[in-house]
Amino acid sequence: MTDSTALDPEDRKIVTLARSARARNGTPEGAAVRDETGRTYVAATVDLPSLKLSALRTAVAMAVASGAGSLEAAAVVTAAEDADAADLAAVRDLGGPGTPVHLAAADGTVRRTVSAG
Repeated sequence: MTDSTALDPEDRKIVTLARSARARNGTPEGAAVRDETGRTYVAATVDLPSLKLSALRTAVAMAVASGAGSLEAAAVVTAAEDADAADLAAVRDLGGPGTPVHLAAADGTVRRTVSAG
């Protein structure tokens, strides 16, 4: 496990935002991404009969729809042990292969950080 306090303050912020989105909406996941200008985009899992999106893919889509040109970092709060390949691909598409993705538990503890690549 990674000590969340060892993260850059801006990365701690997106972990906190992701955790809040998950708790507020009662969804399996919460996610947040930070773009190249420092703007953040926060999302929860979308689970409708006609549309299913992970929290991280939803956050990336929100960044794209808002005009973000790149991503600096991403965070997802989830019970899953590993990052979903499609989630990493979405982050990689916008941020590049070196974009860090912080995987955190429900309490905000970062279990690991992986690159999108």
